[in-house]
Formats: sequence, C-alpha cells, structure tokens
Amino acid sequence: MKIAIGCDHAGVALKNEIVPVLRELGIQWDDFGTNEDKSVDYPDFGERVSEMVSQGKVERGILICGTGIGMSIVANKFPGVRAALCREDYTAKMSRLHNDANILVLPGRIIDGETARNVAKIWFTTDFEGGRHQRRLDKIRAIEERLLKAP
Repeated sequence: MKIAIGCDHAGVALKNEIVPVLRELGIQWDDFGTNEDKSVDYPDFGERVSEMVSQGKVERGILICGTGIGMSIVANKFPGVRAALCREDYTAKMSRLHNDANILVLPGRIIDGETARNVAKIWFTTDFEGGRHQRRLDKIRAIEERLLKAP
C-alpha cells in the first residue's frame, strides 16, 4: 500500500511518531510536509494529500494539525475522500470498519505519540466490513455526485 502524509507545524512531532508504524506495517508513503515547527497554513498541506487520495494516486492518507478539525474540513471537500478525525482506538477502528475512511486525521496537540501509533496501527489493519455499510457509502457517493453536477 502507498499513502500520502502531510501536516502543519502543529503536527510535525506526531508525524515523526507515525513514520515508524508505517515502516513496521510495510506501508510506503510520500511526505507532503511540513517538516518544521515554523508556522504554516494547514490547508496547503491538507490539499496536497487529499488531492492524491481523491485522484486515486494513493490508496489512503494521513493528515495532522493541532486539533485535526482544520485538516478534516479541508480533506472532506475533495470528491471520494472520507476523512476521519480519530483520537483513540475505537474511532480508528469504526472509521475503517463502517465508513471505509481513506484519510486518517490526527490531532497533534491533543493526543500523545503512543496513542497516535496505536490509532494508526488499528486504522491500517482494519478492513471495511461492507454489507449495510456499503449501502450507506453509496448514498454518500450519490450526494457527492449530485453536488458536483450542481451549478
């Protein structure tokens, strides 16, 4: 699997905690920055990762900012993106199991490195359950397609 990862200045430390998990799981990644704690604008990095996922250039993505809210808002503007803000194991599991989330959003100023590593492991090792959940995703996709056609 190949993914895209990106963060703003508030997410650099947590991104550095996640990289070993990616290695451990055999996941390849493209890093879209930032790599410094100098203030930057999260939409710039959220757009890069979300576009890669939306266009199918990577299977999944990870975005990290201070609260995770800003990156979630940016990511979910893109067609086909289902970004999930996860702060603990349960939401990580359910976002994959029921929602087939394709971007994991983490809050760099809210969770610690150990929690982030556990969340990432669960998120990457949980498969979509399908069934009744696929029907719901199909409805979301139909809404998205309708809105994309709107003037």
